[in-house]
Amino acid sequence: MFDMLSVLAEFERDIIRERTSASFKAARARGRKGRRPKLNQQKLKQALALYHSKSMTVKEIQEAMGISSTTLYRSLIKEKGATSITY
Repeated sequence: MFDMLSVLAEFERDIIRERTSASFKAARARGRKGRRPKLNQQKLKQALALYHSKSMTVKEIQEAMGISSTTLYRSLIKEKGATSITY
């Protein structure tokens, strides 16, 4: 019985893989890349400068620059060379 269930599960996995592959090909044919948009490094530098100047809050920087707070905090961690940051 378990062998039969494993065969069906493997078959279902193959079908899902084929459908996913087909949808990626169709999206590429429509001009979609299927990736996240690249982060604009200029915007990130401006956001970091605003953060360091303390003229705006993180929420305001996030809305003005169009980046997430997580991206901003990760950049601060990279900038300091630390593994975490204190707020």
